[in-house]
Amino acid sequence: QVQLVESGGGLVQAGGSLRLHCAASGNTFGVTSMGWYRQAPGKQRELVATFTDGDTINYADSVKGRFTISRNNVKNAMYLQMNSLKPEDTAVYYCYTNTPWGRYWGQGTQVTVSS
Repeated sequence: QVQLVESGGGLVQAGGSLRLHCAASGNTFGVTSMGWYRQAPGKQRELVATFTDGDTINYADSVKGRFTISRNNVKNAMYLQMNSLKPEDTAVYYCYTNTPWGRYWGQGTQVTVSS
């Protein structure tokens, strides 16, 4: 089993930046993909950015050029650097990992971007 805890969310003004952190613990071997989702009230949960096992990175079109996903395998950590934030980025952000035993989710961290 894997436990994931997100942190780093908060309230920022449009144009500002936040860096989200996802700390993993437990059995993190065998991960096939990992990344970030977000969900705003009344909207479908959206895949924001993801690593595949081959280190391929994909971003949602809405965040390309503004967000950067990264990871530190030694620290069992994953990050999402968010720049040039827009009010439409407001959502709860969740990190996830896929393993041969299933998908694991963090509890989410709120990001609110004011106009």
